[in-house]
Amino acid sequence: MSKIKEAFKDKKAFIPFVTCGDGGLENTIDIVKEAVKNGADIVELGIPFSDPTAEGPVIQEANIRALKTGVTTDKIFDMVVELRKEVSVPLVFMTYANVVYSYGIEKFMKRSSEVGMNGLILPDVPFEEKEEFAPAARKYGIDFISLIAPTSHERIKMIAKEAEGFIYIVSSLGVTGVRSEINTDIASMVKLIRDNTDVPCAVGFGISTPEQAAKMRSLSDGVIVGSAIMKLVAKYGTDAPKYVGDYVRTMVE
Repeated sequence: MSKIKEAFKDKKAFIPFVTCGDGGLENTIDIVKEAVKNGADIVELGIPFSDPTAEGPVIQEANIRALKTGVTTDKIFDMVVELRKEVSVPLVFMTYANVVYSYGIEKFMKRSSEVGMNGLILPDVPFEEKEEFAPAARKYGIDFISLIAPTSHERIKMIAKEAEGFIYIVSSLGVTGVRSEINTDIASMVKLIRDNTDVPCAVGFGISTPEQAAKMRSLSDGVIVGSAIMKLVAKYGTDAPKYVGDYVRTMVE
């Protein structure tokens, strides 16, 4: 069983997202450690990109700040090596096709595997085009994680059947960001997924409050939170780890 799938065993998973290098890579390491200490089951590490099309303003700004510090994909790989000395939960990269493509697909997957990464999410790669990346990911034991959006409709079955690690359910149309309410019929999406696979599914995009988390948790196998965390990083900078830790603990509880 994949290490990611295992993280959902007998419990609902809480999955925070962190943009690598916002406030410096040391800051990212401390944030991840605090998140894990306070109950994060899997951590998504965002590799910054100049044109993050799926992201709302909060994570876009985090990308810009991180890139200004001179963060590179290689420096992020080195950071994961450091993280792995203390952090054992599954780690998943979230970035864009261009980042992986320009690094070299095979080289990226191989290095990801060497440093101890477990999965990869590329929100700008549609299911129909995943074969450009998935075989190399498979070769190195990296779960290539599929996204299912409210507009996926009849494609949901098809995507679910080939899913690995976990399925990322996009809660709302548009970009990432905090939302006051989520109106998508998540329950029926989850039912379609469960009819076609036993791969767990987690809901992301727009979840920020414990109430939203509790609701999504009742409908799915896990909850993903990004913008709310990166707002804390933007506000507190190098003091952010403590605040992120507190936030994660509240959400997990």
